[in-house]
Amino acid sequence: MSTRSDEWSVPETELFARIRAALDADAEAVLATVVDVEGSAYRRPGAKMLLDPEGGGAGSITAGCLEDEVRALAVDVLAAGEPRVETWDLTGDDDVWGMGVGCNGVITVLLEPLTEGFRPVATARESGEDVGVVTVLDGDLPTGTRAVYAPERGFDGDCLPAWLRDELDDTVGEFVADGSSDTLKVDHADGSVELFVDGVRAPPELVVFGSGHDVGPVVELAKLVDFRVTVVSFRGAQADAERFPGADAVVSASPRDVGGLRAWDEDTYAVVMSHNFVDDRLALVELLETPVPYVGLMGPDKRFEEMLEEFDAEGVAVSEADRGRIFTPIGLSLGGDTPYQIAFSIVSELLAVANDRTPEHLSRRAGPIHERREPTDE
Repeated sequence: MSTRSDEWSVPETELFARIRAALDADAEAVLATVVDVEGSAYRRPGAKMLLDPEGGGAGSITAGCLEDEVRALAVDVLAAGEPRVETWDLTGDDDVWGMGVGCNGVITVLLEPLTEGFRPVATARESGEDVGVVTVLDGDLPTGTRAVYAPERGFDGDCLPAWLRDELDDTVGEFVADGSSDTLKVDHADGSVELFVDGVRAPPELVVFGSGHDVGPVVELAKLVDFRVTVVSFRGAQADAERFPGADAVVSASPRDVGGLRAWDEDTYAVVMSHNFVDDRLALVELLETPVPYVGLMGPDKRFEEMLEEFDAEGVAVSEADRGRIFTPIGLSLGGDTPYQIAFSIVSELLAVANDRTPEHLSRRAGPIHERREPTDE
């Protein structure tokens, strides 16, 4: 693993790739995970860092408030070969030990040697499967005991006792569904167990239709915020992976074949920017037959109104529900007109839709920046 300082803030997808690579190489490493936060913090429960014995690694759990402390503790965790849970109270008047770095919460972190027990999690995310990860923090079971839950099949293996698996089945499914993470305490006849439940969702999919020069910045920025990106060119000669090195896939297709191009679902988003009126119109018709929640269409209102007129003449119905999925002109109103400024506008809108948010200034938002789960009593 690299020790370069600019690799701490890699996308989550890259972090999981590093975890998988460390497991494949049987490399010594420590996985640090935020398991609880009280008050304000830069990252929420579920945030992860991967650390190696030389102090390098990837990922971040704060804005620099604890990273040095965590790196130092990682050496001890590797030496002991056992997981440990540490809590830092950063709510004092002097910020972080008078350094003024701005964290103001109580943050609890699980540090554990990276073992094969985490491979099913990395594999599931890489393959596009959403899973829940249950890890024991304290109580009647050893710290670090872990089980992986998939909604389609329940818990894998018997690392957790049957009574606990039964108790958690519905709850973990809820965490997976909304991709949330939190610490729970489960009481039973002989005692109690404190657990961290981590809803690990596969990255959302973005399909970009087009092959112009403005597609590259959209691909690049979408990858940085953890979309898996496929570029679809309607011009076969331009379906060249070297033109879009950041994309996960580059393919050629006819606009009429968009519906059968892949499995479309509610975690897939589409951006149509071929700049060809006929191709865009045909692709839009196909996309409206899928369950995708977002179809971003490049071009002004007048262009879209012309499409609607043609749809009406052809007997193609565009319902109000469909109109709600079509975002055109595409993007948020950020005021820029360069390729990267436009791409920022598009990807910002994608994030807002994917996270079920209405864009607004955080300075005008009431309450916490991050959504928080209500306490769950088991």
